[in-house]
Order: sequence, then C-alpha cells, then structure tokens
Amino acid sequence: MVAQLPDPIKIVRRAGDVRIHTFISGFTDDNIANATHIIESKNKLVLVDGQFLVPYALQFREYANSIGKKIERLYLSHRHPDHWFGLGAAFSDIPIYALPETIEFLKQHGEDSLKDHWKMGHLAPNGLVIPEETVRAGEEIIDGVKYVFDEVIDTEIDFLLTIGLPDVGIFVAQDLIYSGTHLYLTKYMEHWIAILQDVLLSEYDIFLPGHGFPADKNEVAKNIEYLSVAIEAVGKGLANENFKRFMLERFPERKCPAIFDIYMPRLFDNASEF
Repeated sequence: MVAQLPDPIKIVRRAGDVRIHTFISGFTDDNIANATHIIESKNKLVLVDGQFLVPYALQFREYANSIGKKIERLYLSHRHPDHWFGLGAAFSDIPIYALPETIEFLKQHGEDSLKDHWKMGHLAPNGLVIPEETVRAGEEIIDGVKYVFDEVIDTEIDFLLTIGLPDVGIFVAQDLIYSGTHLYLTKYMEHWIAILQDVLLSEYDIFLPGHGFPADKNEVAKNIEYLSVAIEAVGKGLANENFKRFMLERFPERKCPAIFDIYMPRLFDNASEF
C-alpha cells in the first residue's frame, strides 16, 4: 500500500434538475480507482457506496457535506470490502440500505474481512457498520426523482444492487461495469456478458461504474470484449501469472493492474471470498 495517497478526482454532471457527483480514488498501481457517487436532487442527497480506504471515505463525506444538503441515505451496492470499508469511517450516522444478501454476508463475515485486512493499518476502519435498511427490486420516488432498483446476480459478484434513474438516462452500475480499469473477474463471466448485452439495449446513456470514470455504451461494449477475451484465455489454459501477463499485454490501456492480485487467488485457486 502506498504511503502517500493521491488526491481523489471529483466530477459533476447535470441531468435535468439532477446533479451527479462522482468521487474517484487514486489510479495508482496500489489503488483501484474506487468510484462512489452522489445523486443530488432539489433538497436531498443520495449516496452510493462508501469508498475503501479511510482517508478517501473521510474526503468523500467531507465533499458530500460541502454540498450543503441533507444526506437522505446511502446505498451499498454489494459486499466487496472496497465498497463498504469506508462506511465505518465516515457514514455510521447515515441510514444505509443494501440487499438482504449483502446485509447477511456482513453479519456473518464482516468482522473476519476486517481482520483479514490488518496489514492496511490506519487505512482500514476500526469498526464495522452493517446496513439496517433493506432494499429490493422495485421503484421509489425520492425527493421527486424516480429510482429503479434491481438485484443482479452472478456477474462480478453474486448479488449486486443497481440503480436506474430513467428520467435522466443514468444507470448506477457500480461493479457491473469497470470504466478504463481492469475488471475483477469471476467464474460468472459468461452470464456477466449476457447481462451487459441487455444493458447495451437499454435506454440509459450515462453509466456510473464502481471503478473509473462515468462512461457511455462504448465502455459497456469494451467490458464485453474484455470478458470475452478473458474467457478465451482461461479456455486455453492460462492461469495466474501467465493469465495476468496475457491480459496486461492485450489491454495495455486499462489501468489499476493491482486488481489481478486480488481476484486471481479466488478465480484460479479457490481462495476465500474475503
């Protein structure tokens, strides 16, 4: 882990009366460009995910506070620690919503995941915050904005919350889409491709990823290409360092190669999910 963290990147987009803020952590080799988002409506803020490292979580909260509107709630997209670690550092006072499967995983394994990251030292939170509010597939109007919630299974993660804002053409995909960075690959790659093909046919035109910059459908198509190449490489018997070297050479434009070392033990060696 780097000693000096780079400054985060903050992006603001306007879609009708809604403003979208994207807060992205470092793109260095040791960081994986975690992207968290703020949906700003007339009177309230809705946040998506809480960052990974404590300094970024605190900066994300400070940025949200600087907008000057009430933080209505925060949605946690899934159980990977780079999305929920920051909750314990900066968002324990905010209502946090998540899929029931995500909540149950954190109840069962959250403390173990924290302990497993002890080498992070002060960059990891001191405690665990478990969401208390359940979100399920459906629709809700929040401060005049229509939200469409969906539970996507077996892609980058077994259970993922996505959020559509159909009236402004925005789809909060989180780790369903990686923008400009290497993907966290899983055994679900073929099904993941099928889901992304459906996304290509949707009416959304702005996609908020869990890693990297806001994207368009060109990036969705590039994700499909990346997954297809990875499936072919695995089918040819490439694994671990040989697989990593192949993918780095095949996609030199993609950033954050440290993610290979996070997922390869799980993809190839049946390592623990946390």
